[in-house]
Amino acid sequence: MPVFLGIDIGTSGTKTLAINEKGKILASAMEEYPLSNPKPGWSEQAPGDWWTASVNSVRKVMKAAKLKAADVGGIGLSGQMHGSVFLDKSGNVIRPALLWNDQRTAAECAEIEKLAGGREKLIHMVANPALTGFTAPKILWLRNKEKKNFDKTVQVLLPKDYVRFRMTGDFATEVSDASGTLLLDVVNRKWSKELLQKLDLDAKLFPKVYESEDVTGVLSDSAAKEMGLRPGTPVVGGGGDQAASAIGNGIVDRGVISATMGTSGVVFAHSEEVQVDPLGRVHTFCHAVRGKWHVMGCVLSAGGSLQWFRNQLCQEEIVAAKKQKVDPYELITEQAASAPAGSEGLFFLPYLTGERTPHADPNARACWIGLSLRHGKAHMARSVMEGATFAMRDTLEIIKSMKIPVKEIRLSGGGARSQFWRQMQADIYGQPVVTINASEGPAYGVALLAAAGTGAYKNVVEACEATISVVTKTAQKTAAVKSYNAAYPEYQQLYRSLKGDFAAIQKLV
Repeated sequence: MPVFLGIDIGTSGTKTLAINEKGKILASAMEEYPLSNPKPGWSEQAPGDWWTASVNSVRKVMKAAKLKAADVGGIGLSGQMHGSVFLDKSGNVIRPALLWNDQRTAAECAEIEKLAGGREKLIHMVANPALTGFTAPKILWLRNKEKKNFDKTVQVLLPKDYVRFRMTGDFATEVSDASGTLLLDVVNRKWSKELLQKLDLDAKLFPKVYESEDVTGVLSDSAAKEMGLRPGTPVVGGGGDQAASAIGNGIVDRGVISATMGTSGVVFAHSEEVQVDPLGRVHTFCHAVRGKWHVMGCVLSAGGSLQWFRNQLCQEEIVAAKKQKVDPYELITEQAASAPAGSEGLFFLPYLTGERTPHADPNARACWIGLSLRHGKAHMARSVMEGATFAMRDTLEIIKSMKIPVKEIRLSGGGARSQFWRQMQADIYGQPVVTINASEGPAYGVALLAAAGTGAYKNVVEACEATISVVTKTAQKTAAVKSYNAAYPEYQQLYRSLKGDFAAIQKLV
């Protein structure tokens, strides 16, 4: 019985896991690496660190699961989206990679919209507006600011696809990750000749695009030796981290939605056809399901807001949790649960790092609004959790407005592990929420893609149906739903009221 590896090249580290044909996880390992911030708003990493972490994590998994090289039937790759790896003619990295959370390209985003003929025409070409996180503005930044490096560049790869290159020697990507470059014709699932021409970018800079289940190459002799694997092992396309995570959550059918409350928050909907928000508030990308698409929104500081609250304002709880040998979040959520739904009129806007969906505003800032003498730490804790969940609802409401059905909401991330937060999500979303038996995210999703792509399953939909099932269901509470429905419009209005102030505050920094 073959085993399949999933490798996820994340921002803080690379995670590798092994599954058998039934989807059972045999072992997993994580290898961390540093993040560089050479200037405010800049975010970079050394691609070589991704390769070293991939090699080490694979070896650890093979050892932990007591696997032989011949046991591995295929490998799937996932990774942080939008990053830019610039290679010279010898395949060497020219400079550190610019990452998804790098904010240096505002001028290049404006340049792209202008060259494309306006925001509406750009969305028509590639289904999305230009955002600082995307790959295309990073390429233009290199051309504008580091011309010598740009002139040496012969290939631009996404993070996981650089690891693929090191594994197979092939330049390849797949549709879900390529969608986040802003250079893919999302409708036709190929590079946009029209936009590349308008931006004066050579199509030869970009790798061949595959579907996510397709085998893109096989392990070279040298890579296999480094990783302790068999030469010739198939490597499938895989997926960008969000699409791969959705596969890992079984989001492969119309009407099934995922709400992932991690450091950032993502609401993700499968779509049978291309559906584009004309205002560009959510992303429309190709899905890792062959011939399908997805719509998603991203909240930059969802669970990250509660993490900030814990780190900055809950030292007492951290000390107490250590004595009680429990997670500090347990004590914080106990406090939050003692405050009523709606926090007695206290709102928290979770824009600690700006916001992407639905505002696309790097100047947005977090704040509490409505504080009074009645409010204590319990109200503040609850309002932080409510604010992050309202922000997730923003995306859910846009998805509903696009006539995408929301029949089932599957929760994952830290917000799914807390029964209190599961209940809050059901109440704020206004419908039941469920959790599933899989919780390993992108690495698990691309391991399933590897299984499907090498013949263990007919396709990835069949793989998900065979391995993923619902384990808990939380119904909404009528009184809380009524309270949150009354508060939500005010939450939405607060950003509109403060947008100009956020921009003015940024000028003071």
